Amino acid sequence: MKKTINLILRHVLLAFLAFIWLIPIVWLLVTSFSAYTGMNTSTFFPEEWSAVNYKNLLFSADSVAQFPNWFKNTFIIACFTCVISTIFVLMVAYATSCMRFKMRKPLMNVGVILNLFPGVLSMIAVYFILRTLDLTNTHLGLILVYSAGSGLGYLIAKGFFDTIPTSLREAAYLDGASEATIFWKVVIPMSRPIIVYTVISSFLVPWMDFVYAKMMLNSGISSQWTVAIGLYNMLDKSLINTYFTQFCAGGVLVSIPISALFVIMQKFYVEGVTGGSVKG
Repeated sequence: MKKTINLILRHVLLAFLAFIWLIPIVWLLVTSFSAYTGMNTSTFFPEEWSAVNYKNLLFSADSVAQFPNWFKNTFIIACFTCVISTIFVLMVAYATSCMRFKMRKPLMNVGVILNLFPGVLSMIAVYFILRTLDLTNTHLGLILVYSAGSGLGYLIAKGFFDTIPTSLREAAYLDGASEATIFWKVVIPMSRPIIVYTVISSFLVPWMDFVYAKMMLNSGISSQWTVAIGLYNMLDKSLINTYFTQFCAGGVLVSIPISALFVIMQKFYVEGVTGGSVKG
């Protein structure tokens, strides 16, 4: 009886926390279908319902709301960053897990320590370096910013590679395989869960970032913005009464691709996290 009561109490607590967590998401969703264009906090649900916000956002772009351009820019930046970052992370993880060389452990410790500091601490230095190279206000510069230090997040992937039997690599060595061959043809085919985890994590960084994007794309040309900058601009005090419900609709649309990706890849994502936590 005591176990049953504890189980019920835990589930009630989890249900209550889930309810609290879902309130702002539900409010964002229902507000996006409001016929009123401004912010209305007098009622939780809209008094009049309409899908015009989605129509205006997707098919009636103006000088303020250029959501298709923002979505395209963000998607391109996220895809390139995802590919480059994933390759960097997996290569660094393989080198630290499967290869032995001088200064290996000190370099691993330095990488972990550097990764403890928030990236925003270096954003001023990064900005001036890229401005010197004439890479500010370009998507290429933003991709370089997101990708350059991604290798420091190697630790979970290394933990997963540590679980792969050493005998497989040793057998490949005996057959005359090089490190590159072992990496691409032995280790990578067995590492689908950690690859999925790394891909999703790398994709999320540019998809959700605002700080670096706002700092780098500061020319004022709205067609070059990412989704985060564009939606934030809609909350300007001179625009919020006209574009707030479109902002909510944009928030819903932005969440759809990444939510679908999580649902489809959830099994591999969880396996990657748990597999990477077995060994350090």
